[in-house]
Amino acid sequence: MRIRATVAAVSGALALSALAVPAAQAADAAPSFRAEAAKVLAGHTGSTAFRTADADADADAAADLGVTFSNLKIASAVKVGTTNHVTTTVTYTLTHGANYDVTSDDFDSGPVIYKGSIDSPEVLLGGEAPASCTVTSTTTAKCTGKIDIYPAAGDLINSDAGKWSAGAIALQYSSDDFSLQGGLGSTLLQRYSKLTVNASPEPVKKGKTVTVTGKLSRANWEDNEYHGYATQSVKLQFRKKSSSTYTTLKTIKTSSTGTLKTTTTATVDGYFRYSFAGTSTTPAVSAAGDYVDVQ
Repeated sequence: MRIRATVAAVSGALALSALAVPAAQAADAAPSFRAEAAKVLAGHTGSTAFRTADADADADAAADLGVTFSNLKIASAVKVGTTNHVTTTVTYTLTHGANYDVTSDDFDSGPVIYKGSIDSPEVLLGGEAPASCTVTSTTTAKCTGKIDIYPAAGDLINSDAGKWSAGAIALQYSSDDFSLQGGLGSTLLQRYSKLTVNASPEPVKKGKTVTVTGKLSRANWEDNEYHGYATQSVKLQFRKKSSSTYTTLKTIKTSSTGTLKTTTTATVDGYFRYSFAGTSTTPAVSAAGDYVDVQ
């Protein structure tokens, strides 16, 4: 489930863009949960960016279930590439009135992540299926759900990378009533990164120059390719053949196309690699060491 605010052609107003997941990807999902979640989020009374006339009518009729959420836990960061379906697990406590049966087919809940405010999110992602909730008392349940991300289907654009807030939703299908709560946690959605290295010549004479090249690239969520990550600081590191620890030799910056090139002096047999510390939008990554035999 993904929802994005987009500018509509009619009256220049903002409208809801609730994009359906391809059938092949959603074969085992719960379509009623997806459809109802999109519907209530579209008509959420505080969400002016997601209002339509039909949604307003539904929102006026809907009532808050009085469900609240707490103790939400989500991964600190989620790495998303260009094609593979990515999921991250979310757990939380659901508190409800004693008159609700959270195990009923009429009731479901699930986690959401969003950018912006929960009342007017710029973009929102949820799960294809509802969370699984285990009753812990007459008014509480422990729930485990997933956030599903399909980069190849257009779930994300590059500007979405960075910090997202986390929340949860509860639905009652028979009444269209729901509860939605945000600000329960946060995570980073990051553009998956790759880093290569090549040290030459191999072998090399002691005291001679070793040239080390490589490239830092990251996922582009708009064309589903990997492109060079420009002007980023990257460490050149070395470890001796007999050691398991890398030592930083120098720090250089990537070119406008993400490439790396520098030189160093051959001293002993060992492995060269590049290492990138990461940013809020792009995860840390280290290349596999390239062995050089020094003669």
